[in-house]
This record gives sequence, structure tokens and C-alpha cells, in this order.
Amino acid sequence: MSIKLTLWVILGIVIGFYADVAPLVPLACLVLLLPVLFWTGRRQPREGVPYFELATMATSLCLGIFVVGMATSNGMPRHYSSQELAKENLWHLKVREVLKPNPYTQRYIAQVNSVGDNKKQGYMLLVLPSNSTRAKFRVDDEVFVLSRPETIQPPLNPHQFNYKDYLKKQGIHHQIRSDRESIVIKKNPSPTLLGRAQGFREHIISKLKKENFGDDELAVIQALLLGQRDDISESTYENYKNAGAVHILAVSGLHVGILLLLLQFLLTPLERLPKGKTLKLVLIVLLLWTYAFVAGLSPSIVRAVTMFSFLAYSMSLNRPTNSFNIIALSMLSILLVKPLFLFQVGFQMSYAAVFAIVWIYPKLQRFWFPENIVIQKAWQLLSVSVAAQLGVLPISLFHFHQFPALFFVSNLLIIPFLGLILGLGILVIALALADLPPAFLVDGFNWTIWMMNSIVGWVARQEGFIIKDIPFDAVQLVLGYFIAITLVIYLSRPKWKMALMLFGGIMAFQAWNIWNETQLHQKETLVLAHKSQNTVLLHQTGRNLIILSSDTTNLGSVAQDYAVAERIQNISLSPLKKIYMIDQKKLYIMDSLGLFPLEKQPDYVLLTQSPKINLGRLLDSIGPKMILADGSNYRNMVHQWQRTCAQKEIPFHYTGEKGFYVFDMEED
Repeated sequence: MSIKLTLWVILGIVIGFYADVAPLVPLACLVLLLPVLFWTGRRQPREGVPYFELATMATSLCLGIFVVGMATSNGMPRHYSSQELAKENLWHLKVREVLKPNPYTQRYIAQVNSVGDNKKQGYMLLVLPSNSTRAKFRVDDEVFVLSRPETIQPPLNPHQFNYKDYLKKQGIHHQIRSDRESIVIKKNPSPTLLGRAQGFREHIISKLKKENFGDDELAVIQALLLGQRDDISESTYENYKNAGAVHILAVSGLHVGILLLLLQFLLTPLERLPKGKTLKLVLIVLLLWTYAFVAGLSPSIVRAVTMFSFLAYSMSLNRPTNSFNIIALSMLSILLVKPLFLFQVGFQMSYAAVFAIVWIYPKLQRFWFPENIVIQKAWQLLSVSVAAQLGVLPISLFHFHQFPALFFVSNLLIIPFLGLILGLGILVIALALADLPPAFLVDGFNWTIWMMNSIVGWVARQEGFIIKDIPFDAVQLVLGYFIAITLVIYLSRPKWKMALMLFGGIMAFQAWNIWNETQLHQKETLVLAHKSQNTVLLHQTGRNLIILSSDTTNLGSVAQDYAVAERIQNISLSPLKKIYMIDQKKLYIMDSLGLFPLEKQPDYVLLTQSPKINLGRLLDSIGPKMILADGSNYRNMVHQWQRTCAQKEIPFHYTGEKGFYVFDMEED
């Protein structure tokens, strides 16, 4: 029953989020449905129309729509969006999460406490320029800033990561940009449990930094045990990613699951006491949540501990058949409190992996159970890895577009010792807090982490087994899961009906690929991309892509993102020319020299490298139909050009504000 309830609540969350339904509508429906649910529950006949089930489905659906409406505060009078946002106001913000900084900015997720004299609620992004001489804000810090919020910018290039959509799925729609000099910090801000947890984690990290750990080893220890990944070097992170072991660096279900098994083993003697099983369960849950507090109560660790608290209860009942219901119940409890977790990749992959392990692992064990104890343990570990990988594979391909074929090697070499590593790490943290860690223990743990990094690095260097840049869209995601589910069911109990469904799924998958190929061969497009200090034109003809650029060494991920999404096979580079013919239309590119074109009335003029020209005279002399400006220009000059074009009533497109521009390619 809990599985059905969870599925209907999930459907309600999806409908409520994408349909943007205000919470008052589903609340009214819930008020009407609750007495109907009570009445049908008492009078439901054994045969006939299942009125009680239908009422339960409708109630669960409305509940999902309601909780996601409350989470996004859509249409709520106390939400800050009900305030006038077009003018400056005094905003009182409380830091709730410190995001990983980039070379230019420090970013924080902040809770809105008030706007002016009005109490408000909601979350927004606080963006400050990076300044190594100033200390970062911490969780629970409260600030006052006089500013005007701005909407978060959508991606400026095709198929680029959509940060606006990512934040929207966390209930964040606006950001405030400011600097430290314009911010007043409130003294003695009110503490919260989350702030205390983050402060305790920072205290642990400061203690660990005093010990004799290597830089890379300490960064991995912080990620492995405390969920703090900011200090991991780019090369180390890429090694773990390419080796298929990046999940080890995120404190999540794997770590909490191993910790649960360790606690189950260590606390087994308690079962001999009266009410020993209950005492053991209570202690396990308390210790799991204590670890969550030590790890800073990040969303991933809270999700994992919630899920495994339910699993600990299931294990205490000793009824493995209840595992699916318990997992579904844990998911339901999380989504009712934090419905927007549903749209986070970590949440999706965690539950996909756990469901797959619970479902597929026993089937693999029944398929083959070797007598040799060493082979038996290796097969068990491999079975878990294969089951988890099969569960997350479509999601992983959809979001990350790569598949590490040697994932099972890194798992076989690392995961058997991960329990020991976690246990040893917790011991080191406990002794470090008391300033009592012996040197041999610190050196031994440092060597262990170094060895793990070396193993991962060796696996990652086998580049021939890392399949990258795999195009995989939403339709393939759905069909991929359909094929995986029907394949497992068919291999478990071969039947003609399931074989036909499996064959149908494969045929649908292939038909979608053929359709994409057909559309791709007919496609030709020219795109002006946005790249700071560079001009980039992407000319696609079928599976071929020509990159026209003034600086081919400064492309970033623009071309690669485009090539993966568009299934490009051949990429070539070409220097920019002055004039291009786009079917019957002419594009003239003006660089820093500012040379006027010889021919009159070009269809497009692209201004690059901040040419020092009188744009009004250019418009009057050659009469272009449209002016374009890309990321190679100074912003102050772009704004001046924009005003000139507005006065002359000439269309103007700046890629830094409106994003990429797609030129019309007339079909023959």
C-alpha cells in the first residue's frame, strides 16, 4: 500500500510543480476528500467499484500538489514575491547553505526574513564577489542588504547546464548581487540546529588540519566522512569520476548503509537483554542521526539517514519481504517534508540504487552461489555493484553522459575496505577532537587514503574503458528504465508476454534512435554562441560541426556540450572570416579594426572585440537589418549600442543578456 501511496504523491508533486498550482486549491480538495475517504473506508463493498482506493488515490494526488505548492510558496501572501521587486528594498537574509565558490563569486542560499518592515519568507541566492582577504559567511549568519533582486539568468548557450532550472527545483527564483561593503552583518544571530551542525563540522575540520595529513588525503577525508568536498582538487575529483567511484566522495546511502551494518554487528550483544532488540534499534537510529549531525546535516546525509532509519526498523522486524514498502515509506516521509528533493539528482540516484539492490541482488545470488568463500564474497560484492549500476545507469547517462566500464574494478578494490576506512576515520575524528590522536594512527589512516586515491587514479587512467560524451535524452531515459525492468522480470521468470514487452521496449528505443538520426541528417543550423573574450559560431550540418572562432583555445565547454546533445561525430575548427552567406542572407563580422563593409544593406552585422565606431553613422550608411553583439565586447559599449539601435528602431541582440542566437536557415 505504501508503494501506491508514494507513487500517487510523486505524481501530485510533479503535476503541482510543472502546472504551478497554488496550494489553496489542493487544500480545498483535501478538505472535501477526507470525509469521503473516511466514509468509503467504512462502507467499501468487497466487490464492485473500489471507491476507497479511488478516494485514496485522489487524496494522495492532492496531497502531493499541496506540499509542493507550500514548498515553492506559490501564491502565498507572505512570500517575498508578493512584494514589489522592481525597486530597491532593505532585505533581511539568513544564510542557510554555503555553496562552492568559483574564481569570481561566493554564493549562498539565504532565507528571507523580511523585506523593509514586512515579515516575508522564501529562499534566494546571495552572490558576492570573491575576496580571499575577507572571511566567508557561515550558516546562520544574518545580513541586511539594500538591493533589488534579479531573476536568475537562463543558460546563454545551447545545451548548457541550466542553473536557473536547477535552482527553480529548489524553490529559488531570484538572486541578490552585492558586495561586502554594502552589507550590514547582524550581531548575535539566532542559532539553528543546522547552523550548530555546520559549526561542529568546521570545528572537526580545523582539528584535522592540525594533524599530519597530506593535502589530497585530507580533502578526501573531509568528503568521505564529513561531506565537505570544496577542498578536493580538480584532478582528484576527475579520477574518482572516471573510475566510477565518485559516489564514495559524497556522504550518502553507501556510507550510511555501511555504518548501519557496522552498528548492527557491534550492537548484536544487546539482543540478549530484555527488550534488547528495541534498545538496539533505538541506539542505531540515534547513532545514525548523531553521524548526520557530525556531517553537517547536509540534504544528502539527511536523506540517507532517514532512509536507513526505516531500513533499520525493517531489519529489526526480520521481514525482508517488507523492504520495498519500508523504502517507499521512507521516500514518502521525506517528500512530504521536502517535496522538491524529488527533482534532485542525488535523491533520484540514491533511491534508484537502493530499489535496484533490494530487487536485483537476491536474483543474482539465486542465479549463482559459489561454494568457495573468497569467490562467494567477491560475487556478492559484484552483484551489489551491478544491481546498483543498473538502477542508476539511465539517470547517470541522462545527466552526465558517460559510463565508466571499470566501475566494478574500483568497487571490488575499495568497497570491501570502506567499512574499515569509515570506522578508522570516525576513531581518528573522535581522538582529534580530544587532541589525542597517536601519530601512528594518523600516518596509517593517511597512507590508507593515499592508497585508495592511487587505486582510483590507476583505474581512471585506463581511458579506453571510459565511454564519454554519450547522447541520452529524456525519452531514452524512460525507455531505458522500461527495458531494464522488463529484462530483469523476463530473466527471473521467462514468459512470452514479458518477452514481447521487452522486445517492444527495444524496438521503441531503436525507433526513437532512427527518428533522431533521420532528423539529424536533415538538420543544418548556424548558432552564435556566447563566450567571454571570444567570438564563436557553430555551423552544424548533420553529424558534422564546424567551429568558427577568433580564438580556438578559448572555447570552454560550449562546443562540447553542443556536440554531445546534437550527436555530432565530426568536429573541425576554422578561423573567422569577414563575410558569410547564410542561404541568401549576408552576415558581416566587424572586429576591433572597425572597417565598414563595402556592400550596403547586409542582413546581419556582428560586432566583435569592441570596435570603436559611431554605430549611428554605421546604421545610416549601410542600413543593416539587424545588429548582433557577442561576449568579446565591453559591456559599457554594448549598452551604448543597444540605446542607439533602439533609437533607430533596428533589432539588437546581445548574447550576454539574451543568450545564443540561431540564424534562419531556409530549407530548400
